[in-house]
Amino acid sequence: MAEPYNGTIIALDTSTAAMAAAIIRGDEVLAEVESLAERNHSVHVMTNVKALLQETGISKDELDAIVAGNGPGSYTGMRIAVTAAKTLAWAWEKPLTGVSSLEAIAYGALHVGLGLGAGDRLTASADETHWVLPIMDARRGQVYSACFASGREAVWSRRLPDGVRIMKDWAEEIAKEASETVQESPLVLWLTGDLSLHGESALKLQELGREAGVDVRLLPHVLQGRYLARLGGQRLAAGLIENAHTFTPNYTQLTEAEVKLKAKQTGEIQG
Repeated sequence: MAEPYNGTIIALDTSTAAMAAAIIRGDEVLAEVESLAERNHSVHVMTNVKALLQETGISKDELDAIVAGNGPGSYTGMRIAVTAAKTLAWAWEKPLTGVSSLEAIAYGALHVGLGLGAGDRLTASADETHWVLPIMDARRGQVYSACFASGREAVWSRRLPDGVRIMKDWAEEIAKEASETVQESPLVLWLTGDLSLHGESALKLQELGREAGVDVRLLPHVLQGRYLARLGGQRLAAGLIENAHTFTPNYTQLTEAEVKLKAKQTGEIQG
């Protein structure tokens, strides 16, 4: 992973029911907010940005960069943070970078699961490998999901891309792969994010893991602005900057309206 970014960052995400935002400088969290108002993210996003700046006493001129969670997640929701971040980056002439909302959930969950503090960094482990599986509900038994790893091979790395998967099938696939991997070294598997609608599959994964000798831990976790900001800082340190005019969310899946339109165009539905 890249070296820490020591500048002052404001980060925001509206891809889930909770708007997450934070201002950090290096590894220090200066201010943070979490707002459970999914249908009103557009109303509160700029209010929360102003509140964070007022709380920290930081002016827009003192900010060094802006980070946006770019999904996947709520179709309308994730566009709000991305649009706000693009607007601020353009108006304030600040560099902009985007972070996977799933990765921010996973990164934060592993810190919490390992009992690490906000400013603590992950370290490579010679004893065991951790796989972190963040999920968000995508309806009809599907989840937005990905897989990240931390341990012997790397401090933090991506194993699977963000995508939409059928939870039941994916749990079985992950369990099979984990059972093969655990033969080489101890493996801890964290299922995290919003688990409330996928409890049956989560318990099945835990059962399959137990049978294969894999330690499966279920950890409900809400995206936190501090971890979004820290991941954004790593991207900024690596020089990964987005164009404020062309930056778009990671939709990963057609909206229901687009699905129907495509089906109509291909003759799958009538009317």
